[in-house]
Amino acid sequence: MYTVSERENGWTLKTLLHNRLGVSRKLTSRLKMTERGITLNGERVYISIHVHTGDLVELRMERERSDDILPEQMPLDILYEDRDLLIVNKAAGVIVHPTHGHYIGTLANGVVQHWQDRGEVVRFRPVHRLDRETSGVLAIAKNPYIHQHISEQMIAGTVDKTYRAIVHGWPEAEAGRIEGPIDRDPDSPHRRIVTPDGYAAATRYRTLERYVSARASLVELELESGRTHQIRVHMTHIGCPLVGDGMYTYTDSSPLTASESVQARKLDESIGRQALHAFRLAFVHPGTRERVTFEAPFPPDLLELEKFLQKAKKEK
Repeated sequence: MYTVSERENGWTLKTLLHNRLGVSRKLTSRLKMTERGITLNGERVYISIHVHTGDLVELRMERERSDDILPEQMPLDILYEDRDLLIVNKAAGVIVHPTHGHYIGTLANGVVQHWQDRGEVVRFRPVHRLDRETSGVLAIAKNPYIHQHISEQMIAGTVDKTYRAIVHGWPEAEAGRIEGPIDRDPDSPHRRIVTPDGYAAATRYRTLERYVSARASLVELELESGRTHQIRVHMTHIGCPLVGDGMYTYTDSSPLTASESVQARKLDESIGRQALHAFRLAFVHPGTRERVTFEAPFPPDLLELEKFLQKAKKEK
């Protein structure tokens, strides 16, 4: 529900929807097709009508189901939930959305069951994705209006996505910006590489801790773009691939001695997945118009790895 202000007195409802409430033309068309999708003071009206100070504008979207997703009981680490948003701390090893060959066991299956248990009829609509083996903060919109607005913030670069990773080696500079176009590896379609003909991509980083004896470091990273495998590709590109990453390995980017290779392999095997965690997500909540920040601490496997590296550092 939105109350028309004095400044908006005399605007057309269409202008108010597009310029003040930020409703896209596509979503406006959907609302017009919905019974009582757009009302002014409780009445259905044409969007060409002029509004006046104090008028009440209400938008109602049809309930959408995720009928193609099987509900499945599973533990969920819910960081926040309201009528518009669900923010979860995704566990490593969990696929976000069902794909060919993976119809159950995904985050979507668990979320749909969660909503069913709450009596909510909602379509599963993640605002962004995380790789299967990446843990951390994930935002799920409960309706197309919320999804549209957060997506627009991502395109505008106003959503802050902060990751933490444990990597082999350490960047030459304590902090910096990695800029390198990314595209598919012609020799391996599932891999990505930095190539002059790729899509523009940039990642900012800062080193939080160096574990010299283990030849590893803890880094914090912020994405300026959202290319597939971007952090993994960029860190490999500068010679600091993620610990545990079987696709982008240390030997791909840095020549190692025999003993260093053994040490790196043991470190990789100690975790069994890339040591990457979506630590923080911040954006303007489209429903409240306030900036919100969500954080998820390191999961147990990364905490154990961090503890091991800290111990190795002290024993050196």
